[in-house]
Amino acid sequence: MPVFGGVEAGGTKFVCAVATAPEDVRAETRILTTSPDQTLAQMLDFFDRFGPVDAIGISAFGPLDLRTESPTWGHLRSTPKAGWAGTDLVGPIRERFGVPVAIDTDVNGAAVGEGRWGAAQGLSSFVYLTVGTGIGGGAIVDGRPLHGLMHPEMGHMLVPHDWSRDPFAGVCPYHGDCLEGLASGPAIEARWGEAPEALPLEHAAWPLEAAYLASGVVNIMLALSPERVIMGGGVMEQAGLIGAVRQEVRALLRDYLDVPAMTAGLDRAIVLPDLGRRSGVLGAVALAEAALKASPDAPSTSKAT
Repeated sequence: MPVFGGVEAGGTKFVCAVATAPEDVRAETRILTTSPDQTLAQMLDFFDRFGPVDAIGISAFGPLDLRTESPTWGHLRSTPKAGWAGTDLVGPIRERFGVPVAIDTDVNGAAVGEGRWGAAQGLSSFVYLTVGTGIGGGAIVDGRPLHGLMHPEMGHMLVPHDWSRDPFAGVCPYHGDCLEGLASGPAIEARWGEAPEALPLEHAAWPLEAAYLASGVVNIMLALSPERVIMGGGVMEQAGLIGAVRQEVRALLRDYLDVPAMTAGLDRAIVLPDLGRRSGVLGAVALAEAALKASPDAPSTSKAT
């Protein structure tokens, strides 16, 4: 049975795993994201210790160069993460291990994981939306991750902002009051002076949060027509938030989408991830599995996506 390596490359930590499936994770570790040289060296050492593996997948923060024909495929672009712009995430793995390597965004990777083993099994079009330190969305369209010109940046969509209800200007350094600027974890803390997990259920933060997230979800539904929207990330762990988002979505749609998934109830159309906080790293494992299938001879020059 093939064994796969998965890397969830985040701005705060790298999660690395050796696995064949969610129920067969043979080794796992967390590495603090410091300098590229130090972090990538620790990642390579992990696979040296717990390998060999047949392929490795990476789901990473970005922006990323995902154009397979590009000489900088697999590199970070002009990321705000200090010291990481231009870092080659794929090259060191290919040079050390000579196995197929796949890379995609962290949210596309999580979407792939949920499609392979989680809340989107059997679906061909769905979206994974994460709400945490930032907000991002990964879309699977006709069974494949959506990239486009670069890759989707759903967290930076513009949503209605009622300044009389919420005079908060937002925290996004680029757009101020985009979805991420208004509804991410740092936005909640900046507006209310406490981290989301410290706010009680009855706090005024949560109806406002549900309204902003629902606006984003409705935009996604109308633009991409997904069969399901999966909402993950630390903020979504707040009890009752997913139900409040569903109620707001229904109010905003006003019965416009007259299809069974909408009319029979949104509890199946808007859901939490089955894989929980492991969607990213297990998604990377699923990317590795797909890379091996696409490259049966496992050439070291593989550019599987």
